[in-house]
Amino acid sequence: MQTINLKKYYYSLFATDTMIEVSDEVAEALLLMRREENNRTRKIWYHKAYYSLDCEDGIENCAFDFTAKSPEEILLEQEEEQLFLTTLEHLSEAMNNLTDTQARRIHARYILGKKLIEIAAEEGVSVSVVQQTVKSGLKRMRNYFEKKKWRESVK
Repeated sequence: MQTINLKKYYYSLFATDTMIEVSDEVAEALLLMRREENNRTRKIWYHKAYYSLDCEDGIENCAFDFTAKSPEEILLEQEEEQLFLTTLEHLSEAMNNLTDTQARRIHARYILGKKLIEIAAEEGVSVSVVQQTVKSGLKRMRNYFEKKKWRESVK
């Protein structure tokens, strides 16, 4: 049997010290409950999570500012997406203008993210050859973009 102070656990009900004798299991349960409450309070404070997403009173919308997009924002997003898709089409067309070796090595370097030394080891050539091929391929793509006057639209 242990003696606990009810004021420690139930301050709203017991404003003064009120000692009571309880079994060890009850004392342990009260201690665990207090620890869980303290942990929850600390997590809320640490993560600044003062709002519950489980609530359905709309407070979570205010907390995270889920406002509807304006027509202007929607239009800007659509324009950006269209520009992105157009740029991808231009890149694809410019890649098709390259030799097979240049296209393969540029794809490995910039799309797959391989290092020049990895590409050289896979193809059994020196790093300088791969570097020169990539450099000449990029120059050829740049010239193709300028010839089609696509560089002005990208700026």
